[in-house]
Amino acid sequence: MGHSAGLRAGTRYAFSRDFRKKGAIPLTVYMRQYRVGDYVDIKCNAAVQKGMPHKVYHGKTGVVYNVTKSAVGVIVKKKVGNRYLEKRVNLRIEHVQPSRSRDDFLRRVKSNAEAKKQARANGTTVEVKRQPVKPRAAHTVSLEGNVPETVTPIPYETTI
Repeated sequence: MGHSAGLRAGTRYAFSRDFRKKGAIPLTVYMRQYRVGDYVDIKCNAAVQKGMPHKVYHGKTGVVYNVTKSAVGVIVKKKVGNRYLEKRVNLRIEHVQPSRSRDDFLRRVKSNAEAKKQARANGTTVEVKRQPVKPRAAHTVSLEGNVPETVTPIPYETTI
């Protein structure tokens, strides 16, 4: 038997709805406002076949470049061979959701600006770069009331 190579081949699990998220699509999906420049995640909703992206874009993050009544245009980077091409995909809003990939970055920008402002007022310098987590501090373990026990494996027995 040959293998089908249709548009939705191999999407049995990728396009399936999440556990306890089946049924009617919530109204928040339709009430959400997208603006040009917003980061969105492409996540296909198999209940709506119109305006569905190709399976290669499922799970990708892109930037909104066009907004219409019921759809958005998204710029996505697609790997082709050894390079990334900028693809423009038009999708209905059921197949996109706001991305949280920049939340941490934007939060750090605000906190760094606040820290710099405070340092400027105090006349000090502040380190705003992220630092790797340092090793834990050294400590001693007391044996009082904490008797060490030897752990040995239980021999394997075949009982029939």
